[in-house]
Amino acid sequence: MNPRRAARVAGRAVVVALLLTAFIDAGHAASLPRTCETEEEPDAPRLALSLRVAAAVRAELDRQGAEVALVARSGLDLQRFGLRYSHAGFSLREHPQGRWTVRQLYFACEEGRPRIFDQGLAAFLLGNDRRANGHLVVLVPGATVAGPLARAAADDVLARRLLGASYSANAHSFATRHQNCNQWVAELMAAALGGTQTPAEPRAQAQDWLRRAGFEPTVFELAWPPLRPLAALIPWLREDDHPDEDLQGWRYRVTMPESIERFTRRIDPGLRRLEFCHDGLRLTVREGWEMLPADCAPGPGDRVIELQGSPPRP
Repeated sequence: MNPRRAARVAGRAVVVALLLTAFIDAGHAASLPRTCETEEEPDAPRLALSLRVAAAVRAELDRQGAEVALVARSGLDLQRFGLRYSHAGFSLREHPQGRWTVRQLYFACEEGRPRIFDQGLAAFLLGNDRRANGHLVVLVPGATVAGPLARAAADDVLARRLLGASYSANAHSFATRHQNCNQWVAELMAAALGGTQTPAEPRAQAQDWLRRAGFEPTVFELAWPPLRPLAALIPWLREDDHPDEDLQGWRYRVTMPESIERFTRRIDPGLRRLEFCHDGLRLTVREGWEMLPADCAPGPGDRVIELQGSPPRP
């Protein structure tokens, strides 16, 4: 499956999961997306913009002297749920497919299962369905974490060992029956930092390490429980891995980019955070823990890069 199409499908899967768990209104039920949809090729201006933004991000990662970074992009607008980012992966400086290629998990809809995909930063950014502007957050690990994390993220065998057999956009963070894209990222991070000591049950060991290290999932509270049965109509939503007490309380505990960022900040004192926001004309870059505004307006200390002229080479 084309990774860009997989990105679109997986991103929409997360949005559907959040729509169903937040339950804005019954009118959304009529427009729930199908399992697989026809791939939409990006137009030339959008592709050129993605190439320019990716070039700026690569240059910033090189300037930071990074060897690996945790990256997360915005998808459809999740601000109503208090979330900006929906999909995370690892960007590797040294990768056979090119410098700063992103390794991530997607739901391969034709196959009906999760898979590991490697794609360039520009293609990764094309998974952002918001046309007016787009956000990317980059976490650069400190020296003690960067080496183990870079080796683990580049390890094809380990990546497959930690890959779940069943995808669920709302997979429970501490269950192994299903897996979502961000859960795989957190579990690989755990394996890199000592969370899998034996070949047996690597996901269970990784989750146990995360729990003991204080990882806290993102919690979604259901605003209108009567619509919860709609989840049964979506093939990438599951409830059979969630504890009864959570289901009775109308809540899901799910691994999301914000919970990964919160955890990584706590365990890695050398962690640096960069946030990129473009409005189609300029790219605002902020270093630090205060989020950029939704409209990309720069503040004191932010840098602005003009996104005009000919697109750079991929």
